Amino acid sequence: MSDSDEGAGRAAQSKRADARRNKETLLDAAAAVFVTSGVEAPVRDIAAKAGVGLGTIYRHFPTRADLIIAVYRHQVDACAEAGPALLASSPTPHAALGQWINLFVDFLVTKHGLAAVLRSDDAGYDTLHAYFLDRLVPVCAELLEAAAAAGEIRSDLPAYELMRGVGNLCIGADSDPHYDARRLVELLVAGLRRPH
Repeated sequence: MSDSDEGAGRAAQSKRADARRNKETLLDAAAAVFVTSGVEAPVRDIAAKAGVGLGTIYRHFPTRADLIIAVYRHQVDACAEAGPALLASSPTPHAALGQWINLFVDFLVTKHGLAAVLRSDDAGYDTLHAYFLDRLVPVCAELLEAAAAAGEIRSDLPAYELMRGVGNLCIGADSDPHYDARRLVELLVAGLRRPH
């Protein structure tokens, strides 16, 4: 391979990395706008927040549904990737589990209408729900197993059950200012601890 071929390969890789970063910036901007203004927010607001033109958004996401699905998947991926990072950086596995559950609560509470919009297309919703479970249940299981192996928590709670319980505690939290889902979820996670 010549030097010019290697240079072209590096340039192509750099261009792909830039495109991926730009798309992530756009998805982060869309997610932030959806949280503050709902999923029906004008696309021009998302473009302004991302610092791009409308054409850039429509080139990546021809329909609003495409954008909503991409934001949902992006947020699921971010939550999934946080698990191993928290396990590596937290003082204890139980602390990592608590931090990850907080991220999961943020995802559930702040998705403002994403799931409701997606439910209107049952096949699409089923596919995304399967993606959600496939990505997040193993991460939660890894955190639970690490905390159980460290003797910090009981070892008899399946990840899916914990996630379902957290999800149930989050229902309505975005529309009732008198309800603090995070506080109740913290009590649930504290209740996993083994008695000393």
